[in-house]
Order: sequence, then C-alpha cells, then structure tokens
Amino acid sequence: MKHHHYKATINWTGNTGEGTKDYRSYERSHTISSTGKQDILGSSDPAFRGDKSRYSPEDLLLSSVSACHMLWYLHLCTTAGIVVTAYEDRAEGTMAETDDGGGYFTLVILKPLITLKDAAMQAKADELHHEAHKLCFIANSVKFEILHEAGYRVEDELS
Repeated sequence: MKHHHYKATINWTGNTGEGTKDYRSYERSHTISSTGKQDILGSSDPAFRGDKSRYSPEDLLLSSVSACHMLWYLHLCTTAGIVVTAYEDRAEGTMAETDDGGGYFTLVILKPLITLKDAAMQAKADELHHEAHKLCFIANSVKFEILHEAGYRVEDELS
C-alpha cells in the first residue's frame, strides 16, 4: 500500500487587538497555505461570525468531495473512451448543528452538468459515477451520504 502525505499551514489572522478575550472580540479569519501553492483565505461560516467573502471549512469540505469525484470521473471517462468537453458541478451539502454547538455533515449531493461529445455515450457516462464514487479518496474518508444527480448535454446540440 502506498502512502501519500500532505502538509498545510493554517495561520489565524483574526486577532483584532484583544485576542480571544470574548466570543465577539476576534475575527475568524485565517490563511491556508501549502508550499508552492496560492493561499486560500478562510473564515468560519457567517452563521458563526465568519466573513462571508472567505471560504469556510464547510465550503472546502464540499469542494473537496466534488473535485475528487470529478477528477476520478474524468479519468474513468477517458479510459472508457467517453469524451467529456465540459463539467460543472453545483454541489450542495447539509450540515446538522447539534445542541452543544458542534455538528456534522449529513448529506452531500453532487449535481454535475456534463457535456458529452457523443449522445450515444450517455448511458455509459452515467454508470461511471458509481465507480468514481467507489474510487474517490475523499468519499472514502467521510461518513455522510453522497448522492449524484448528474445532468447531460451534447456538445453538438449546444450550437
């Protein structure tokens, strides 16, 4: 079994001068860094006093599930001879907040709109979502349900 290792630096930038004196005295702003990559500006969800212009951990988790699925799906399409010319996912996630203020994701629904070169390949293209889900590293690492509601269009029919 191969092992892959990842590193990230999370730097809290939200000290407004009083540190964490009280719940309202600090911002949730932070920067996510990894060597050789662009920084990601993060915060908490606005429901938890976060900056709505920055990515929350929840946004990043949802994005990770979606991106991992997409990358496996595109790979599987390549090996199956299915030509995909566009892929856009409008993924949605649901998180339940518990009485103690914690919480957990209960569901993610991936809703990719996939443009195919050939309409005859749609049935096979649709089947590959199951295989992509089985192979996705992120999907294999979470305990919530992940559903797929793919839509398709054909490149020639878009003109």
